[in-house]
Amino acid sequence: MSNPTTTVRPGEELPLDALSDYLLAHWPGFSQITALRQFPGGYSNLTYLLETDAGAVVLRRPPFGAQIKSAHDMGREFRVLSLLQGHFDKIPQPVLICEDDSIIGAPFYLMEQVQGVILRSKPPKEFQLSPDNMRRISEASVDTLAALHAIDLEASGLLQLGKPQGYIERQTTGWVERYRKAETDAIADMDAVAEWLTAHRPNDGAPAFLHNDFKYDNIVLDPADPGRVVAVLDWEMATVGDPLMDLGTTLAYWTEAAEAEALPLAAANLTWLPGNLRREQALERYAAQTGRNADDFLFFFVFGAFKIGVIVQQIYARYKKGYTQDARFAGLLDAVRHFGRMGAGAIERGRMGG
Repeated sequence: MSNPTTTVRPGEELPLDALSDYLLAHWPGFSQITALRQFPGGYSNLTYLLETDAGAVVLRRPPFGAQIKSAHDMGREFRVLSLLQGHFDKIPQPVLICEDDSIIGAPFYLMEQVQGVILRSKPPKEFQLSPDNMRRISEASVDTLAALHAIDLEASGLLQLGKPQGYIERQTTGWVERYRKAETDAIADMDAVAEWLTAHRPNDGAPAFLHNDFKYDNIVLDPADPGRVVAVLDWEMATVGDPLMDLGTTLAYWTEAAEAEALPLAAANLTWLPGNLRREQALERYAAQTGRNADDFLFFFVFGAFKIGVIVQQIYARYKKGYTQDARFAGLLDAVRHFGRMGAGAIERGRMGG
């Protein structure tokens, strides 16, 4: 069982002749591409299944029209996977990196295809989403994030990926700036949250390795044992910094039942199904696993909600400018408003909620 693929979306085709020529010169054992399919999920980097006589591999490239280089750095993502080898076993093995734009029009890399189940809005029918399985999946997800945050930065070489000192300040300033650059419509909640975050930055905690986009649809599960995480995907935003910033984003993605009912896009993250840990329970489990003090978590959750809102706004802005024809993007402004409300509501309550 694997993540389903579809035919390649119009406008997102790859130049197969140029790609094949490059692979012939750089991938030992390769001689021809036999098929190309696209993974339909996700709203950021484009992901394809490349079938070849040397085996099936996954190809990742930035989206068309992307101007946010730090969020679509193929070389960085490949380097992360390479450094994680021997220190974290839940990763696809990296195969090949190409940072030459002239081959397919953008940098790209290849990695092994990992077999398993990815929980999206429509999981495989044979995959049982019982309350017991959802409880195990949610616990395993929290435990996997805690394990990531426990990796030795020095021994792994991952420390070179970031500058922990001043991380919270840089992230807060950076995401507010990104929002202003991508803004298309006035959203009062997003403005209020941006102002609050700037005024309430805490000091940096002890640094850890961060995934920065850790949620169900970036996790591959064992179909025979749903409580076992096989691999974690999508490492393009990985860095080093305060781990509570990572957890804040994860728990902002961690949709509750009322939110799933209000926004179809939020419902795609199946944390709202019966049996899942609630947000507060996930926070408690993480704190118990790591020994970190998460009593003052409000800032980190509000930041996570704002950051997701900005990511969606950036995607929507690309759609408005005509860089993608993907019809899924047309209604994304409602999602920006949703995450703005989520952050503003948490500030009003003085707690995360859920």
